Amino acid sequence: MTIPRLTDAEVTALLAECPGWTLREDGKAIVRSFRFGDFNAAFGFMTRVALYADKHDHHPEWFNVYNRVEMTLTTHDADGLSARDAAMARAIGGML
Repeated sequence: MTIPRLTDAEVTALLAECPGWTLREDGKAIVRSFRFGDFNAAFGFMTRVALYADKHDHHPEWFNVYNRVEMTLTTHDADGLSARDAAMARAIGGML
């Protein structure tokens, strides 16, 4: 199944709608850094994201050290950004 990539206009609208996310240099992903009060807060956030991701079968690439979470959203099957990434970025915004 081919998953359509977002158009340039859709990516621009997504970035305007979801503050904090930036387009990765290659244009195929969005990235964001999160900082929390401590490890427990960061891990709790990651747990909420993981539950959403599992339910929607779309998983972020991420890295965690203590109170910091670095996240990348992309759709490998689309070789870039898709509606799945947009939905996840919006959902993550609601989890903060």
